[in-house]
Amino acid sequence: MIITTIMNNLMFSINIFSDLKTMFQYDFMLHAFQAGTIVAIVAGIIGYFIVLRRSSFAAHALSHVGFTGAAGAVLIGLNPIFGLFLFTMSGGLFIGILGRKAESRDVQIGTVLAFMLGLGVLFISLYSGYATEAYSLLFGEILGISSSNVLITLIAGIIVAVALGIFYRPLLFVSLDEDVAEAKGLSVFWIGILFMLLIAAATSIAVQVVGVLLIFSLMVTPAAIAERLACKPAHGIIISVLIAVLATWLGLFISFYLPYPVSFFITAIVFLIYIFVRLMPCVRNFIFQKRYQEGVIQKHLK
Repeated sequence: MIITTIMNNLMFSINIFSDLKTMFQYDFMLHAFQAGTIVAIVAGIIGYFIVLRRSSFAAHALSHVGFTGAAGAVLIGLNPIFGLFLFTMSGGLFIGILGRKAESRDVQIGTVLAFMLGLGVLFISLYSGYATEAYSLLFGEILGISSSNVLITLIAGIIVAVALGIFYRPLLFVSLDEDVAEAKGLSVFWIGILFMLLIAAATSIAVQVVGVLLIFSLMVTPAAIAERLACKPAHGIIISVLIAVLATWLGLFISFYLPYPVSFFITAIVFLIYIFVRLMPCVRNFIFQKRYQEGVIQKHLK
């Protein structure tokens, strides 16, 4: 039944340029591609450091903290994006202050996350209507992004990218070995706080694309793939960005023709790439072992 529905709705042509031209006739698709590309680039860059510093739980927690902020903003009649940004930044600052080093932050992050989720439940229960705008952030609303939201996303993305460019070397040094970096005179504490604020900012803009519940798909999975494929950090960042952008573009392209959520296609694409990369060594070892066994057998037969 599902396969039949997909085939009935799959109406794209062989000419991809013609399909793209058709898509870009609609403002909502143009805005989605613009915002999606910005978010994918930012998520790919900062995601590499998230994976390198083993801070995936922080990105996950901050996305939920952002939902609480969105719910609070809806309660007092403000745009949920403002509440999302305010709470993620505050949560990032709080987590950075509580946890001095990356490996010791899990308890602090869990404590902040539990309190914020409870606060979010309170905000939703106090709201008399149905908080559609806040709930839409759970799974993303990329096809509903306006031109003003694209501009806000672009500004936020540029700020995060520039900050990462300025602090690239000390952040990389601290991410690779905090103890050695601290011994060399780098402030691990302040770099940690700055990094948490950058995660918070990146999370705020990424939530619009894949939502609170699927934030891992853009901020962690491409970087996890890149870490396995690249030997150098610079190469890893480039691969992470390329995978995030590719998944976003393909997800938007497919969702234009199929009546299913964009976030599902994005998460499915990066997940399949991750599985493929994880299985590559096993397949390579299997082929090598098979050839070796065949070579041994042929040698004995001669």
